[in-house]
Amino acid sequence: QVQLVESGGGLVQPGGSLRLSCAASGSRFSIDTMGWYRQAPGKQRDLVALITRSGTTNYADSVKGRFTISRDNARNMVYLQMNSLKPEDTAVYYCKTWGAVDYWGQGTQVTVSS
Repeated sequence: QVQLVESGGGLVQPGGSLRLSCAASGSRFSIDTMGWYRQAPGKQRDLVALITRSGTTNYADSVKGRFTISRDNARNMVYLQMNSLKPEDTAVYYCKTWGAVDYWGQGTQVTVSS
């Protein structure tokens, strides 16, 4: 059983930055792919970015050039640096790992508002 704990969400003004962190624990094996999804009220949960263990990344078109995903394999951590935030980035952000079983974190709220 893998536990994922997100942190770093909050309220930020448009144009501001936030850095989300996700700590994974309890895995008996190396975690391959880790990433972030987000879900705004009344909308489906969408992929924001993912990163493989070797460092290959993939981003949603809406965040390319503004968000950067990274990870620390030794610490089983994944990060999401979010710059130039817009009101439409407001959502609950969820950490996810992919494997034989997919695991999700509990989510962290990001609100972009003046």
